[in-house]
Amino acid sequence: MTSVIDLYEKLRLAPDETARARIIAEAFEALENRYPHLDYLVTTRHLSETELKLTKEIEQVRLEVEQVRSELKATELKLTKEIEDVRLEVEQVRSELKATELKLTKEIEDVRLEVEQIRSELKATELKLTKEIEQVRLNLTKEIEQVRLNLTKEIEQVRLEVEQVRSELKATELKLTKEIEQVRLEIVQASERTRSETLTAIAESKASLIKWSFLFWLSQMGAILLLLWRLFPNRGG
Repeated sequence: MTSVIDLYEKLRLAPDETARARIIAEAFEALENRYPHLDYLVTTRHLSETELKLTKEIEQVRLEVEQVRSELKATELKLTKEIEDVRLEVEQVRSELKATELKLTKEIEDVRLEVEQIRSELKATELKLTKEIEQVRLNLTKEIEQVRLNLTKEIEQVRLEVEQVRSELKATELKLTKEIEQVRLEIVQASERTRSETLTAIAESKASLIKWSFLFWLSQMGAILLLLWRLFPNRGG
């Protein structure tokens, strides 16, 4: 686009047609050197047509440049207005920040005063609690000593009772040992008696069993003989 504008300026400033034709010829030579495949001859008519075409294109480019300039101016005005609006908003925000800063500073001062008041109250409470803790500690010390004395007395009493229980347990143990020995002798005697009675009952049971077994087999033999006699009566005669 810059080369076309330069060509237009050269043509516009040319003193006569010869100089203008020379400028166009140099332009075509530069074009041929840049694009070697363009090997056709340039005539005066072609030069005129090309000049007109280039003039139209240059005018079109100039119109586009003017349009772009007007758009740039409009954009510049729009941006300037937006920048002014932003500046106003920034100033407003700054004023709001200052007001907020003042408000927060005041609130911080109020909070500091409250903190100092709370600290003084905490110190007073701490002193009061320290005194109460010391008093409670003294009372607890006294109570602990009293409880220790009471527990010592109770422990001595329990020790005496334990010794008494131990002596009673020993006496009870001796008594139970004697009774266990007596019961053991009685159990042995009863076991011997039961054993002799069991052996006698077993002997009697064996004799009775043998007697009944003999009678059972005798009756079985009689039945078998009777059956054979019934089955074979002729052989018996």
